[in-house]
This record gives sequence, structure tokens and C-alpha cells, in this order.
Amino acid sequence: MKQNKTEYRPRIVDKELKNYLKVFGGVLLTGPKMCGKTWTGLHNANSAIGIDEDDNIQRAQLTPEIVLEGKYPRLIDEWQEVPQLWDRARRVVDRTHQRGLFIFTGSAVPADKTRHTGTGRFVHLEMRPMSLFESGDSSGAVSLEVLFRGKAIKPFPSSLDFKKAIWLICRGGWPASLWAAKNAALMIPGGYLKMIIESDISRVDGIGRDPAKVELLLRSLARNSSTMAGTTVLLTDIQEHKDNAKISIDTIDSYLNALARIFIIDEQPAWMPSLRSKTRIRTTPKRHFVDPSLAAAALDAGPDLLIQDLKTAGFLFESLCYRDLCIYAESINGKVYHYRDETNLEVDAIVQLGSGQWAAVEVKLGSFEFDNAAANLLKLKKKMQAQVQEPSFLLILTASGGTAYTRDDGVHVVPLDCLGP
Repeated sequence: MKQNKTEYRPRIVDKELKNYLKVFGGVLLTGPKMCGKTWTGLHNANSAIGIDEDDNIQRAQLTPEIVLEGKYPRLIDEWQEVPQLWDRARRVVDRTHQRGLFIFTGSAVPADKTRHTGTGRFVHLEMRPMSLFESGDSSGAVSLEVLFRGKAIKPFPSSLDFKKAIWLICRGGWPASLWAAKNAALMIPGGYLKMIIESDISRVDGIGRDPAKVELLLRSLARNSSTMAGTTVLLTDIQEHKDNAKISIDTIDSYLNALARIFIIDEQPAWMPSLRSKTRIRTTPKRHFVDPSLAAAALDAGPDLLIQDLKTAGFLFESLCYRDLCIYAESINGKVYHYRDETNLEVDAIVQLGSGQWAAVEVKLGSFEFDNAAANLLKLKKKMQAQVQEPSFLLILTASGGTAYTRDDGVHVVPLDCLGP
């Protein structure tokens, strides 16, 4: 495996990966196919082998110790094809007491539960498709990290508008799309879904699954992106299909588990502000595709069709914002939640850091929604006064472009193409 490192497009996880290699014997780098794991692994490795290339599967099964030999850090790409390599690498780390020996990359979680977890030897780092900052579609002029420091934002112009936002949703954050012609880039998510339906969802655990039902489930998940729709909603949605597909709750759960293991769906958990809170919080997670382009592809919705459906476009833009917020937040030890309570006060995203700092974010397509969004954020801030520390900031993420600025009420308004880590 070779890579021209001068052609590598830097990823936000690079810094975290380098730091982990200084502390742990190895790093397990996971994420969906085609998100750039192999390129990132190669960029940070001094030798590499692709287990799914040539006859390397047989070689790894016969002589795993030889497969692991090489200049460190050594990249073991698609290691899940021979899960025994995990324990072999752990023993090498135990025997040598060295750091930064291995980078294991994989696009699926192996079914084998007997392996040692690797705790203390390996650390898990998850990659996602590219954020707009990584793909070069965001200036990063407004830094999430700087916002948490309480810094004021400077007005900064945006080149984003609704039409461009829809294009970015449909193209997705797949590195391959950056070198593809415009029309070809739009074909990548659809081709990805076809692989999932026809093989990937069954290969992950060796259980055969009905492609027609997988396709219906993916379509239902896409229709319910950025919502708290539960399994029963998905079941009803599928059963109401014109072909009257017969499927059970258990089957849907099995399919969802398989999709999670190949990193296709992502759950946005509910935010619990305080264990002693008297406010009853709805704990159902929101579901997103790992990239909104997959949801658009599952709906057979290209840019022209989405522009005509503002409701669906709004949900998918929220998924786009969630993807980027997760990438930026994870780089500063943060996570992204959502909030909804018994009064139906709902906020699209809560970003919380390991320090306990938090911020509230509303996602809106256009400026006509800003006043209501700001009122919602300020209402949550007031409601939380007696429970947790004040939010570090309140933010509206938008597709309407214009300029990043701060409103008179203190709420920041930032086009997504201005946000960065």
C-alpha cells in the first residue's frame, strides 16, 4: 500500500491520532467505508498492509506474526477480515511495552465477541465522512473551540445559499467526490447504498438479509432523519408500503444493529442536564445517517427534487449540521446531544464538553426563522439556570448565507460554511 503524502488532504482526527500513538500501543480507527480511514492511516504510518488485498487474508491466517511485522507505526487495514490479528497485536504490545506500534482500520465491527478488549493497549478513534471544513467548503472563520472560550465572533461573509446547501447535502463528505465531476459526485452515495443493500449488511455478521426489506428500511430511516421516530414508526412506515412488506420489530432491530456495525446510522442521544433535575426529559435518541447524502440517495432525491421539498430539506440540513458539529466537538473532547422535555421545548443540538461546558444550537434554513430560534434558545437558557452552569454560547446554524454575526440578544448566527473546529 502506497500513498503520496503530498496529495493527502488533512483530517481533523490527524492530531488526535498522533497524540494517541504517543500514549497507547495502538489505535483502532473505525468508520464507514470510503470516509478516508485508509488514507489517514497511511498518512500517519511508516508501513502498511491491506488485509483485503491479494492473498493477505490467507497470509494473515497462516502467519499473523509476519503480517504484523514492519516499521512502526504499522497500518493493518481492514483487519476485521481476520479478527485474530487483534489479539496477536495486543500480545506484541504487552511483550514490547512500546507505544505507537499499530493503526488498525476497519469499516465494520467483527461479530467475534471473544477477543480481549485491548483496554490500556489500544484506544478507539472513530472517523466520519469529511466535514465542510475538511472538504474545503467552509472557511472555518468561526471556531467551535474559540466559541467555548467565550470569544466574540467577528463578522465574516459566507458564500452559502439554500441551493448550494442542498448540493452539499446530496454530494456528501466522501473524499472520492472531491476529485469527481459534479454529476459523478452525486452518483457516489447511491452506489454506496447499493453495496449496503446487496452485500455489506449481510457480510458484517454472515446473516442473509432480504435486500428489498433493507431498501425499505433505509428509505424509512431517510424519511425520519433527524427525528425521534422509534422502531414502531419504522415498522408502520414499511408495512404501509405499496408492496405490503411483512417484517417484525425483531427483524428491524436486527437490521438496525447491522447498520450500526457498519457505521451507517448514528444516534444522537438526549441531553440530561442534571441528575437532580425536576424537568422530565424525553430520552429517545434522534437517528441520522452517518452522512446526509445517504438519506438523500435512499429517497432518490437529487438537488432539484429536494429544493421543492423544504420540510425534507430542513431535516437533511440538520443532519449535515449534526455531522459537522460531531466532528468539530469530538476534536475538543465534546459530544453532541439533542434536547426535548415534557413541555415540548426542543433544541436541535446541545454540544457538551468533558469539562461540563455546554452550548445550545438551533438549525435553520433561512433568516425568517431566526427570531423564533433565538427565543427558543433563550428559553432553554433561562430554564437551565437553576440546574447547570450557564451555556457558553447560543448559536443558530443556517444555510441562508449572508454574514456570521451576533444578534443584539447575544445569540450568534453562523452560516455552516463559516463554522470550523
